[in-house]
Amino acid sequence: MLDDALKNQLKTYLEKVTQPFELVATLDDGDKSRELHGLLSDIAALSDMIRLSSAEQASADSRVPSFALHKGGTPTGVAFAGIPMGHEFTSLVLALLQVGGHPPKADREVIEQIQALDAEMHFETYYSLSCQNCPDVVQALNLMAILNPKITHTAIDGALFQDEVERREVMSVPSVYVNAEPFDQGRMSLEQILAKVDTGAAARDADRLSAKASFDVLTIGGGPAGAAASIYAARKGIRTGVAAERFGGQVLDTMAIENFVSVQQTEGPRLATALEEHVKQYDVDIMNLQRAVELIPAPATGGEHEVRFASGARLKAKTLVLATGARWRSMNVPGEEEYRNRGVAYCPHCDGPLYKGKRVAVVGGGNSGVEAAIDLAGLVAHVTLVEFMDELRADAVLQRKLQSLPNVDIITGARTTEINGDGTRVNGLTYEARASGEIKTVDLEGVFVQIGLVPNTEWLKDSPIELSERGEIVTDAHAMTSVPGIFAAGDVTTVPYKQIVIAVGEGATAALGAFDFLIRH
Repeated sequence: MLDDALKNQLKTYLEKVTQPFELVATLDDGDKSRELHGLLSDIAALSDMIRLSSAEQASADSRVPSFALHKGGTPTGVAFAGIPMGHEFTSLVLALLQVGGHPPKADREVIEQIQALDAEMHFETYYSLSCQNCPDVVQALNLMAILNPKITHTAIDGALFQDEVERREVMSVPSVYVNAEPFDQGRMSLEQILAKVDTGAAARDADRLSAKASFDVLTIGGGPAGAAASIYAARKGIRTGVAAERFGGQVLDTMAIENFVSVQQTEGPRLATALEEHVKQYDVDIMNLQRAVELIPAPATGGEHEVRFASGARLKAKTLVLATGARWRSMNVPGEEEYRNRGVAYCPHCDGPLYKGKRVAVVGGGNSGVEAAIDLAGLVAHVTLVEFMDELRADAVLQRKLQSLPNVDIITGARTTEINGDGTRVNGLTYEARASGEIKTVDLEGVFVQIGLVPNTEWLKDSPIELSERGEIVTDAHAMTSVPGIFAAGDVTTVPYKQIVIAVGEGATAALGAFDFLIRH
């Protein structure tokens, strides 16, 4: 199952296991069971601390193939239904290490918060092997199960358990259930999950943050621009903080990154982790799960600005760097919001495997839309690409690849007017042919929206910060906004070409501009 290089790498990791445990497999005579048995056999052969056994008797509702991690003859609460390869192989390795006694990297406060949870919670997470957003959720819930005996977690490969996915109407991954009821969907950090299950945590954090002393530089946003700004500010030896809704920002939703100079190839979540680890090398106060909702500029140049957050927290700073980034643009047509995560999706890499053998549409003819259509064509029965303009806007090489695929139709000059559904899930898309005005409908089961980004500046609408017609923050050559002492960087600004490498450079510019401002005022 595992090649020699991967076995050698895994063996090195498993040397960190200090406590024996057991992999208890539930298998049948099928091909997937044989594949899983091969994986588990390879793992058990790499460490004397790990033993492989079979479940004595599978119950009628047992998932096959699956396996659970037991310790001292007792379930640890961690189980995998399916074969956790692809993006989930890292989740498996971490589970092996943590069950085997290797300490987690979570902060002591977070570990104590998990251990103090007093409710019985049985989590189930549906994932796909190509989903880059899923491992964070799987790893967080696995850790919670390992640390708290009242919590269990089963990670389920949705593509392998299609009947279950259909019955529960799972249309997006990761999808999480707790005690058989829907819990949440999409990427979630350990802190975000804890905030949902520990309802008093948000208020405690808000009080703690509000009591903090004023910062010299406070960055709002934890994407590439925010990370760069924090690093450059901290290196100046000044009091630096970064408050982010989720560290990594839009990068977390990016699959392959091949144009970040000096890094030939990486993935968004991996880069986001590297950014956060780099920031942690400096004296930066990182405050996660904080969504800014109001800006109160200083009454006079050189005074303190205040930012208020949805949590109720308030932070003050002599200078600010606004790096709140952007998010996927919605079509704003009937049915889009109603069927979000029930056939309307925005991440083809994450959710594509759930539509295997089905018909889907991709709305958007730029690079992201055409790339999505190409990827999906290898998974689904048929792809219809719908583009508003009369011609596709993607690079020529991508267009040629798309046009060579036999299961793709391309419709240009089409304005999407509605996402159709039966009340439960998507069953079609309606569009207007712009040249003739004719209304047409395409029967399908999924719609992937890829029409660009919208800046996260709604919270600044009533502030004196100058915004462009598109809602982007207007900045000068030093990355300063129309308000002295407030700077901005990244995709949220008017700086053209929304690229990670440009955001990093702009973040550095903003921090250096803020430092210069502090010196002069």
